[in-house]
Amino acid sequence: MKAYVIPNEHARGLDAIELADMPTPAPTPGHVLIKVHAVGLNPVDYKLAEGGNANWAYPHILGLDVAGEIVELGEGVEDTWKVGMRVAGHGDLRFDGCFAEYVSAPAYELALIPDDVEYTTAAGLLCSALTAYQTINRKPNLNLVRTALVHGGSGAVGGVAVQLAKMHGITVFTTCSTRNVDYVREHVQPDAIIDYRTQDVDEHVRELTDGRGADLIVDTVSGEEAERDLGRLAYNGQLVTIVDVPPVSAAQMFGGAMSIDVVNLGGAHGSGDPMEQRDLGTMASDVLSMVSQGQLDPLITGVLPFGDLVEGLRSLADHKVTGKLVVDVDA
Repeated sequence: MKAYVIPNEHARGLDAIELADMPTPAPTPGHVLIKVHAVGLNPVDYKLAEGGNANWAYPHILGLDVAGEIVELGEGVEDTWKVGMRVAGHGDLRFDGCFAEYVSAPAYELALIPDDVEYTTAAGLLCSALTAYQTINRKPNLNLVRTALVHGGSGAVGGVAVQLAKMHGITVFTTCSTRNVDYVREHVQPDAIIDYRTQDVDEHVRELTDGRGADLIVDTVSGEEAERDLGRLAYNGQLVTIVDVPPVSAAQMFGGAMSIDVVNLGGAHGSGDPMEQRDLGTMASDVLSMVSQGQLDPLITGVLPFGDLVEGLRSLADHKVTGKLVVDVDA
C-alpha cells in the first residue's frame, strides 16, 4: 500500500516525508483493519514530523484522524463491529498512522459514520473537534457559566468550541486576526469578536462582561496567553488550556477561586484506562451525530487529493489555513 512515512530516526521535517510502498498491516487483537477513504490534517501532524516520537518504529507512517471502511476484524473485537461499516477515529501517535491506504486501529476509538455524513467530513471531526468537545463538554462545570472567551475562533478547535458553548446557551466571545473576522462572523457566529491585532483583549472582555470577567476561558494559543487569561477570569472562573499550563500561585487561585483544566485528547490511548479510551469513540459519535442533525458546522475549508497531503501540512505549518483541512485519499 502507499503511505506517507518518516523513513528513519534521523529524518525530520516536512521535507523528509516520503510516499512509500509499505506492507498492508494485519489487525492485531482488539483492532480492525480500515480501508482509508479520508484523513484529517492537524498541527500535531507536522509537529510530529519535525520532532518524532520515542516510541516510533521506522519507517513510521504519519496520520491520526481516519475515516474509512472496516475490511477485517482482529481477534477479540466486539461483535458490534462488522466488515463494511463506515467508521472514523482519532489514532495513537505512538504507532503507525492513517496517512496510508489502510490502517489498523483499536476498535475502542471508533465511531460509526452516519449515512448522510461523507468520509471527508467525518475525517475533519476528530482531533480538533474532539479537543473542542473536551474543552466544553468534558472539562468545565457549566452550571454557572454565563460567559465564555474562546481563543482562536477561526481555527478548527476554537471554531467548534464556540459552537458547542453556544449550544449550552452561553454568551460566547472569540478572538481572531483582522483577516479572519468576516469568516468567523459568517461561519462560527459568536456573540462578539475581538480582533486581537487591533483591539485590547483585556479591555474588551471587561466591557463585554460588565467588568466581571469571563466565567470560562478556552485557551488554544499559548502558555503566555493562558497566563494573561488568568486576569480575564471572573471570580469562580474556569480556564481550560490545550497548549500549556500557565504559572500560577496558590494565593492567585484561592484569591480568585479559579480552576484550571488541561486537555490531552490523545493521551487517553496510553492512559491504560479503558473508560477513557472508549470515550474517544463516544465523543466522536456525538460530534458526528451533531453534524448529521445540522447542529454543528464542521468548518471544513479545503479538501485535498492524496498527492497534495504534504503541501497541506505545509500550509498548516505556515499558518495559512482557516478552519479545517482534510484529504480525500481516493482522489
